[in-house]
Amino acid sequence: MAARGRRADGRPGGHRLSWQPRPRGLPGMSVTQDAAPRPEAETEGPGDGPVRVLTFGCRLNTYESAAMRDLAIQAGHRDTILVNTCAVTAEAERQARQAIRRTVRENPGARILVTGCAAQIAPEKWASLPGVARVIGNAEKLKPEAWALEAPPAPRGKLVTDIMVATETAAHLVTDFAGRARAFVQVQQGCDHRCTFCVIPYGRGPSRSVPVGAIVEQVRALVESGYREVVLTGVDITSYGPDLPGQPTLGQMVRRLFALVPDLPRLRLSSLDPVEIDADLWRLIEGEPRLMPHLHLSLQHGADLILRRMKRRHSRADAVTCAARARALRPGIAFGADLIAGFPTETEDHFRQMLDLVAEAGLTFLHVFPYSERPGTPAARMPQLPVPLRRERAARLRAAGTEATAGFYNARLEHALRGQEENVLLEAPDRGHTEHFAPLRLAGAALPGAHGRIIRARVRDAGPDGLLAEAA
Repeated sequence: MAARGRRADGRPGGHRLSWQPRPRGLPGMSVTQDAAPRPEAETEGPGDGPVRVLTFGCRLNTYESAAMRDLAIQAGHRDTILVNTCAVTAEAERQARQAIRRTVRENPGARILVTGCAAQIAPEKWASLPGVARVIGNAEKLKPEAWALEAPPAPRGKLVTDIMVATETAAHLVTDFAGRARAFVQVQQGCDHRCTFCVIPYGRGPSRSVPVGAIVEQVRALVESGYREVVLTGVDITSYGPDLPGQPTLGQMVRRLFALVPDLPRLRLSSLDPVEIDADLWRLIEGEPRLMPHLHLSLQHGADLILRRMKRRHSRADAVTCAARARALRPGIAFGADLIAGFPTETEDHFRQMLDLVAEAGLTFLHVFPYSERPGTPAARMPQLPVPLRRERAARLRAAGTEATAGFYNARLEHALRGQEENVLLEAPDRGHTEHFAPLRLAGAALPGAHGRIIRARVRDAGPDGLLAEAA
């Protein structure tokens, strides 16, 4: 593994390139795995509360939305709607603009505030939308003063500064995630890498890490508030630590977290770069049962030439080796992966290599994106594939992912037939997710008041969209 250190030299790198849409599931079941990735907003906070938040994008946005909602309420905001945007694709931006226009029509008296990566990158565009009262930059959005009712004057409604000069990220104590069963904790912010397709570093700034003590305090408070599962999130969490005293790695931080919060039952990690998993994290994957047997890998493609043109840090062989090592250490572990179909210059052979990677690496849950050119990125200047071809290849890749997911669910059913039960975090009285992040619905009577509890369940059936079980 390469020596760790801050990377501002433009070397290839990774970040989380996904959001959490709501695809189809078992009847009456909401699933969080991607079937057709699209930037669908989630509403944070009660529909009739003083502050509502429309969140587009990644898990880090989910955490930040909860923090901003708290800051706005504490500042005294009423009848306010916050739109937290995403810049990963043009479609993400289009849907956010559409949501703003719809919000203006349906809430003519509400004050609409816009923030997030898309707003940070092009604040003038968002400030010019009818009905938008203010645009708040990513460097400002978690500062209490940005939410003051009498906020400092902002030119043309924009409170946005240069994110590229940010040097630290503040931890915010968030203990209410608007009815969610799992909580999110930011451990890292920004990205020092320059993937050729990506604008996120210009929306998030350089990589900054949250001190271990602040992370421990946040997680301890969440456990004391009743959360049974926590997700550590960031833009590029395997770059955690080199800017902190002692330069702790991600694995060292997680190890300390488990030691200092022994009552934490379940921990998940957001997207990991396959070549940046450190030795401590590998040991935790092998021997720490509270670290869930589900890893999400930032892969993006399966052909070496395309990976080089993307300026990724890993090769196809690295991805396969990472999955094989994890599976050897933790038999039965499940893998999610981000994959882009139709990247510039991608041939049918390149695409076939990505299709083959799904089976070769044993990928289970795919987050598939048709390539979307982002203005100003090197990939946008490369020879482009026709949009219909990108969509057709994305559909074929999703079909391969659906087949892989169904195979994994059938394997869990086989385990159940041998007497193995599942531990399920209930997110509603009759549904939740297993340790492997497989969606599960309870047959028969629901369990009222069980939201957020971990129960044992016996799987009785499996379909392409999840598991059907009964409480043990």
